[in-house]
Amino acid sequence: MNATAKREKLRGLLGGTECLVPASVYDPISLRIAEEIGYEFGMLGGSVASLTILGAPDIVVMTLSEFAEQTRRTARAGNLPVMADADHGYGNALNVMRTVEELEAAGVSGLSIEDTVLPVAFGSPDKPQLLSIEEGVGKMKAAIAARQDKSLIIVGRSSSIGITGIEDTIARAKAYEAAGVDVFFGAGVKTRADLEALTAAIRIPLVVGVPPAELSDMAYLGQQRVRVCIQPHLPIVAATQAIYETMKALRNGTAPKDVAGLASADLMKKVTHDADYRGWIKGYLGG
Repeated sequence: MNATAKREKLRGLLGGTECLVPASVYDPISLRIAEEIGYEFGMLGGSVASLTILGAPDIVVMTLSEFAEQTRRTARAGNLPVMADADHGYGNALNVMRTVEELEAAGVSGLSIEDTVLPVAFGSPDKPQLLSIEEGVGKMKAAIAARQDKSLIIVGRSSSIGITGIEDTIARAKAYEAAGVDVFFGAGVKTRADLEALTAAIRIPLVVGVPPAELSDMAYLGQQRVRVCIQPHLPIVAATQAIYETMKALRNGTAPKDVAGLASADLMKKVTHDADYRGWIKGYLGG
């Protein structure tokens, strides 16, 4: 499936009536596992990419080129659409344009741009700051102008609800919708009252992230036009623990045949597309 077809598939999902949970993916194998299990699309988070690429926490020290290359490796590995967390677009509105160009070329189906001041400002590392609405709108317009494939989904993201409150969040959501974003991501929405106020203020689909119990009813979220509910990025956490336990067991003298929790040979063949490669060898190398 080519990139445009994947984007149209994701756009169709966002235009539906259900709230979906994407798979947290970070490399070709994780994407293929998600596709094998039956997820509708994958999410490549900035925090997960930072772990994968740098082994660093989510403090925005990764470069655009590093993120774009990891995105490319992941998105090309299967037919699952990938939505990427592009953080602040790696700079001002002109950097956002470059970010969209690079990630579109990398094959993403959608990407989010947020209005948080990143990296964190000197003197206030524990106090997230927001761009002005005007600067945020400039970033959203720049993202939309930069895309070449009109099926690429641009998500405007704001964490304002936990910083400046619901009224400012509504103002930002309305401004970003007017600027032309396809989806609004209200990061940090915690209550039904705030979600319903946000839903009433705009017409485009919504994304929420890691909701509390009050917002855990997927049917309710679907009714509120929430089309994506992002869960914690647990697969890479689980993989880290599995690698640690395997290395520890081997270091402590466990025989390889006795190591627990390993993928079966059949699963490894599936996620590496072994049959395809063997077919190509036979067809093109005279095997």
